Formats: sequence, structure tokens, C-alpha cells
Amino acid sequence: MTERVRKFWEIKKLDEMSLEEWEALCDGCGLCCLQKLEDEDDGSVYYTRIACKLLDLKTCRCKDYKHRKKFVADCITLTIEDIEHFNWLPTTCSYRRLAEGLALPEWHPLLTVDAKSTLKSGITMTGKMLCENDVVADEWENYLIFRID
Repeated sequence: MTERVRKFWEIKKLDEMSLEEWEALCDGCGLCCLQKLEDEDDGSVYYTRIACKLLDLKTCRCKDYKHRKKFVADCITLTIEDIEHFNWLPTTCSYRRLAEGLALPEWHPLLTVDAKSTLKSGITMTGKMLCENDVVADEWENYLIFRID
């Protein structure tokens, strides 16, 4: 009988991963790059279909990931120190799922060994997003798509 080889995300805790392993967890859905609005009364986070100006609307990847902070000062870098605040991420997000003790989604590129499996899964907003430069900020609430509690 052949024993199944466990992968790094099954063996290591998030805080034990190398930077390369940490970065590999990103499935490339681009949902975290959508603009979000927070309800001041109850703290709920609402995602809009308005994307960061650096998000490629077709590939759901950052156009300049390495230098993104230079162009988008408030771009959030996910770090292990912020793990208790991952609840704003979509429930499909690998970082959030692993932090909550769940498995990677079946379409994740680390499981499928297909860099485009996230796009093929339909989980992205490809074809439905607008660039933030094309929408007046006062109108963002007209583009709400889902809520994260």
C-alpha cells in the first residue's frame, strides 16, 4: 500500500511556513483586491465588484505585486501576525480556511497543479469587476456583491 505524502500546508501551521510557502497559499482569486465597505453599526464587511487599480481584471492578479505599496499605500499585506483578523477575507480564501482549521478548496492550484484552476472554478469575479478608477467613490455602495460577517 502506498502512503500519501502530506503537503506543507497539511504539516505546517501558518506561522511555521516560509515566505515562499506563504505566498503559494494565495489561490489568485483576486477577491481580497476588491474594494470593501464596512457597516459602522455592526462591523460587517461588504465586498463590492470594484477592483483595486492594480488588479488585472482578466487574470485576477496584481499588475505590480512587488511594488504595489508604492502605488496603493493602503494595500493590505497578509501576515501571520494578523491571523485573528482574517475574518474579513472571503470564506473561500486559503489563508482564512487554514487559519480556521479547514482544508484548501478543491480547485486550489496547489491541489490541481494548474495555475488557472481558480479562474476555471468560477470563484473569481472575472468579467464582473470594474476598475476603481472608473467608479466615483461615493457610488461604491451601488456595487455591493456579498457580505462577510
